[in-house]
Amino acid sequence: MAQQDIGNKVPLHTLKTSGEVRAFYDEWSSGGQYNKDMQDWNYTGPQETVSIFSQYSLDPDIVVFDAGCGSGLVGKELFRLGYHQIHGVDLSQRILDTVPDGLYKTLNQMDLNVPIDVLNDAFDAVLCVGTFTFSHVKSDALYEFTRITKNGGLIAFTVNEGVFISEGFERTIKSLEEEGKWQRCVLCKSNYIKSKGVSAWLGLFRVVKS
Repeated sequence: MAQQDIGNKVPLHTLKTSGEVRAFYDEWSSGGQYNKDMQDWNYTGPQETVSIFSQYSLDPDIVVFDAGCGSGLVGKELFRLGYHQIHGVDLSQRILDTVPDGLYKTLNQMDLNVPIDVLNDAFDAVLCVGTFTFSHVKSDALYEFTRITKNGGLIAFTVNEGVFISEGFERTIKSLEEEGKWQRCVLCKSNYIKSKGVSAWLGLFRVVKS
């Protein structure tokens, strides 16, 4: 999310370390403020991403990794459509503590800027919405997502337009295609947070492994 998204809060692009980002979300989640802001701002990233994902993933029994799940906004959309094998991780334990009971099979605190402590081919799909933005998770995480996703599985994600080129996401996406690690299904603009004039790229890719 860009600077104008957060009103009188600390602009996200000024945060420099994972610790600073964690502290920011710890505070933001207090008293349900994060969820209230997302609703007030009409944050549509989770709905748009899950809607496209569900058109390509027709089996609701697949095992899904929700990377940067926050308060469970993506999980709620998945659960509503019948996907119940969902595992979530986030940098902030406090925001994980706000996730409704029963939504995820597991919830774990995790920094996605370091190698993911998950076995190869562990999941049928990975979704990462709202996490590729200013001062958050870097584009190298996409390589990790392909590692932990099974052959033929899907990876769906959003990238804030403001970091798409400057922080290497466009380059990493193309590299993964050129290396034959995934095939493009969708790459389009998302309304994301239209009320704040913030758009994002929405990608859906199918993993290819020999």
